[in-house]
Amino acid sequence: MKKIYWILPIVFIFGLFSNLAAQGDQDHVLNIVVIGAHPDDPEKSGGTAYKWIQQGHNVTMVSVTNGNAGHHELSADELERTRREEARRGGEVIGADYIVMDHDDGKLMPTLENRFDIIRLIRELKADIVITHRPWDYHPDHRNTGQLVLDAAYMVTVPTIVPHIPHLERNPMFLYMEDRFTQPLPFQPDVCVDIDDAVEKKVDMYHEHKCQMYEWLPYNRGQLDQVPEGDQARREWLGERIKPRWSADPHREKLTELYGRERGTGINYSECFQDSEYGTRLTEENMDYYFPFFD
Repeated sequence: MKKIYWILPIVFIFGLFSNLAAQGDQDHVLNIVVIGAHPDDPEKSGGTAYKWIQQGHNVTMVSVTNGNAGHHELSADELERTRREEARRGGEVIGADYIVMDHDDGKLMPTLENRFDIIRLIRELKADIVITHRPWDYHPDHRNTGQLVLDAAYMVTVPTIVPHIPHLERNPMFLYMEDRFTQPLPFQPDVCVDIDDAVEKKVDMYHEHKCQMYEWLPYNRGQLDQVPEGDQARREWLGERIKPRWSADPHREKLTELYGRERGTGINYSECFQDSEYGTRLTEENMDYYFPFFD
């Protein structure tokens, strides 16, 4: 029995340092960058972004284009000014910074120059997580944004590429936002987040994009006559139409896996993300570090 006495202090010290390390993980601050093609695209991750911010992490939303093409009446210059301001207000809803880059809407190409722009951005924001479109989508700007971000992955760690901006020592985690496209491959969630407590904030973010939600998109879909008058009536109309897109039902299995059956079966709205495999991998071991939302 005496032989084990000298082990006890070591076990105690090891446990102490393990607890301190775990506490350090709890105190870490993540830099999350959500990169969409247009103002209002990063909002697809708005619920999870809000939850990250509530826990003290940094979220920057980025539109790679200036959004100056998506309207049936406004000129390109007027539309760009409008969408920049709407993006700023949308970010303010959840306390996120919002960057609108200078590339023209509808003309984005996956060029080397544009890749360098994305590399600079990710480095300057010291990203731990980068979220973007999958590189297949109905809109060429969406596809090319996804391609540009994937082309920047890994290269953000190479010192001789864009050498005047310090390279990242660790490749960020690159994740895809959810979409409904099935060719060549359907979206497959690696993590799903309960956004029941953030869904109204998410609607509020979209509500700030008035020229899109209440003008251009209804016009483009032949539904302009359905848009009500008045700010509150429009907000309610928008919520009724947009919240079903975030239904948790398609991803119930993943939600119950992460939250447990009792809670997982009761979640109404979720946001899901897929690991792109291009950066730091999302694993069971680091899930709580990057997504600190699970009991």
